[in-house]
Parts: sequence; structure tokens; C-alpha cells
Amino acid sequence: MKILVVVGARPNFMKAAPILKAIREFNSAHAEWAETIDPVLVHTGQHYDAQMSDAFFADLEMPRPDVFLGAGSGSHAEQTAEIMKRFEPVLLGEKPDVLLVVGDVNSTLACALVACKLPKTSRPAIVHVEAGLRSFDRAMPEEINRILTDQLSDLLFVTEESGLQNLRSEGVPATKVHLVGNTMIDSLREYESCADHSSILQRCGVTRQNYALLTLHRAANVDEHEALIEVLEGLSDLAKLMPIIFPAHPRTHKKILELGLKDYVAGIRLIEPLGYLDFLCLMKNARMVVTDSGGIQEETTVLGVPCLTLRPNTERPVTISQGSNRLTALAGLRADLEEAIRRRDSGEALPAPPLWDGRAGERIADCLLEL
Repeated sequence: MKILVVVGARPNFMKAAPILKAIREFNSAHAEWAETIDPVLVHTGQHYDAQMSDAFFADLEMPRPDVFLGAGSGSHAEQTAEIMKRFEPVLLGEKPDVLLVVGDVNSTLACALVACKLPKTSRPAIVHVEAGLRSFDRAMPEEINRILTDQLSDLLFVTEESGLQNLRSEGVPATKVHLVGNTMIDSLREYESCADHSSILQRCGVTRQNYALLTLHRAANVDEHEALIEVLEGLSDLAKLMPIIFPAHPRTHKKILELGLKDYVAGIRLIEPLGYLDFLCLMKNARMVVTDSGGIQEETTVLGVPCLTLRPNTERPVTISQGSNRLTALAGLRADLEEAIRRRDSGEALPAPPLWDGRAGERIADCLLEL
């Protein structure tokens, strides 16, 4: 069975790595078989920085991509179209039995669309990992990608109970859907101890639990001048209490420079984007995390680190109901910061959500074998 595995942005790497590992282990255990699983890793290049990609592939012990499309950035329409154009000849040439896409980036939808439009006789089974998540905010491009990819897919792997409920309400047959857990947490569990050897705390001049970690990249928070000023000013109270370490997303860093906002980040330590192990070390040891990322909500939940999400909604409600995550608005940020610090200092701990046990990749591989 040939499986084309598509990644396009860094969060995809953490989600795909455990699946690729489970496939390698299956092939190793059944080396005597005439036929095994043949994975082909395709990197669309949706987000690509040579140094950062190399670091992530090394940290996660992933094989180098078999195919690199080099699609690059652009508007959502330009990027999606470019990925589709470059991916189609790869799909026609490889003739896979299965196309596996992860997450909710433009690459996820673009590649699923290409596969879905092939003639029925050459169309691979489309598999979506991290299916069913919904923020119910269609102003988010990722929400559109999630909804459409789920509708195009033949097999849907779900991380949390809300995903099952959402797909059920959208009329997706239950036979297509499997609750398997969260492969991003597989990666976290696999490499958590390795992250303990990182020197990033020393390099940033901080010690355990005496700093906050910040990430920002969503358009609603960084694209508009006034919105970005409001976010940075809203964090000034926190900067007075503790250092804020900000591995700036290239898009966010560019905006800060373009808009002349250096003065607004005076109390925030901007550093270059980090590899997986360095970032995991910073996140694990932070007193709290402020973010607008989806995956970080999940990782902080498992690590037990208080997380404030600068968004009005989340597609990952289990991180609130069973985790350390809280949604926050800038108007109430000060009170939310104080509550997050209290939670961290109290040592409150919650059990991880069901099946977030580091074995989701194995469950996905088992389901694929049943094909």
C-alpha cells in the first residue's frame, strides 16, 4: 500500500511524524512480507525556511521529504491554487492508494481537492488527520479548510469528543470516523525528555517558571496596525511582572518592523523562531503561555501550563473543559493574567483528555492497515 503523506507547515510536522514512525515500525516488524506500507512524504513548501525546516526534521527524526513542491507564500487563493497545480502531477505520477493530509492549513485542502477531482479509477482514498474540529467562525481561513477537507475525505481521524459530535451533526457517516487521540501529543511525549537537555533557558537569560512565553501569528491579531498595537499594549502589565519571551513568527516580526512598532515591544524579548525541542523546553518551563495558536492550546493542556488564548473562540474545546486553556479578550486580559498566575502557583493539575496518551499514531496505522 502506497501512502502519500502531505505536510505544508511546521505544525503538520509534529502531527505527521508519529504516523510515519508507526509505519516504519510496522514495516520493520514485517520485513519478511512481500508487501508492506510505502510512505511517500510530500512537503508543499507552504511555510518554508531551510534552517527551520532542517531543525524540525532533525528534532522529530523525520525522513527527508521525497517530494518538495516549493509552493511558497501568497494570498490564500494564490497559495491554494499554486499547491494544487504543483501537486497534481505528483499525485498522477505516484498513483498512491491513500492520500493522508493533516491539520487545517491551505496545503491540507488543496491536496484533498486535487485527489477528489481525479477520475474514480485513479482516485486514492483521502484520509484527514485531526478531523472534526470547529471554531464556528467562518472568518477564519482554517475553519473553511477544516470543513471542506472533512467533506472530501473517506476516512476521518478525530482528536477529541467534540470532533465526533461536529461530524455527526454535519451528516458524516459514523463508519468513516475514528476517535484515535492526538498525534501532536505523541510527538510531545516522545521528545519531552530530549527537550530537557535544551540550553534555550540559559540562552534567553531566564529560569524555570520566571517568564511568560508568547506566540502570535493569526491575521486578526497581527495584520492590522491598531489590532497589533492593542495586543502589544495589553501585554504591558505582564511584562512588568515577568520577562516575556517572544519567538516571533516571521510574518509577525515583519509586521512589527513594517508598522514601526519596536517601541511597543520594549518589554518583550523578541527572538528568532525556534526548533521543536527548544520551543518545547520553553513552553514546558514557562510560568504561563499567551498565544493565538491552536496546537499550543493542546500542548499546554498536557503539560499543565496555564495558557491564555487571544481569541474569541477555539476549535479545541477540550483544552478548556479538561485542560489549562482559557480564552481571553484584551479588555479582560489583566484579570485573566492574574488568574493564570494563581493557577500556576497553586500547582493545579488535570488528567489529559481521553486517548492523548502518545499512541495515536499507532491507532492510525492500525486503521490504515484495515484498508
